[in-house]
Amino acid sequence: MAKVTAETEGRAAAEAFRAEHRLALQPLGDLVALIERITGFDVAVLETGPDEHGLTMRDPARDAVFIGVARTRRPMRQRSTLAHELAHVLFGDWVDDHDGDWADRRYAERRADAFARHLLLPLDGVGQFVAGRDITLATLSNVVQWFLASPAMAAIQLHEGEHIDAAAKDRWMATTTPQLAARFGWSDQYAALQTESDHPRAPQRLLARAIVGYAESVVPVQTIATLRGVPAAQAEAELRDAGVSPAPQRVSWAEAAEVPDIEVDLADLDRDLAAPDGDRGDR
Repeated sequence: MAKVTAETEGRAAAEAFRAEHRLALQPLGDLVALIERITGFDVAVLETGPDEHGLTMRDPARDAVFIGVARTRRPMRQRSTLAHELAHVLFGDWVDDHDGDWADRRYAERRADAFARHLLLPLDGVGQFVAGRDITLATLSNVVQWFLASPAMAAIQLHEGEHIDAAAKDRWMATTTPQLAARFGWSDQYAALQTESDHPRAPQRLLARAIVGYAESVVPVQTIATLRGVPAAQAEAELRDAGVSPAPQRVSWAEAAEVPDIEVDLADLDRDLAAPDGDRGDR
């Protein structure tokens, strides 16, 4: 019986996830939207500190899951972080206190790394993509561009699939995506990816509920603008162009005859007004 390792567990889970959700061997496009649609989890791109990459939170009372990743100019890292955090959710790697086994945590991190690599770059998909080609640095660039994963991940998968030797893997792992994009002519695409990954993004379900509230005049447009990280005027204009405007508030007015009679007892006031100044109570 084969030994179960973080690598084998991560790979098996990634392959099962692709199979269950009919993702075949193709590249995964918008990973935020894909995770939200398939799992129902809320996913957001957040403004964070320089050393923060991703986090996962769970509310056990509502069985609700939230995955957050940092804004970054490194889109491939953001994608691997999303896949890594998804692994923690699927494996139930919840840490409820600070007294857990650190060895188990390290194992969980390695397993999540393996899941992310195999989810983004399935070995069979990479094999089909490079079949019949001479494996060169240009091939590495094509794999990175096609699967939208880092050169380090791509080099590992090319080596795992026995398409390159260990020396090439080690050499190519030191290559960066901007270097490949500049050398092989897809810098404009990479710049577009950077712009997308460096923009805040609210969970789609939360934003959709806020828009419903705006249309019903119970949520201000500033709330939607804040969620999206855009000026209020832009959010309002885009909603208006989409045919979404706040519903007019209906004010109900009562006829004079419908207003009930109210009896007011002014006896105390009359006594105070009639009393000498020094005898008036402080009422």
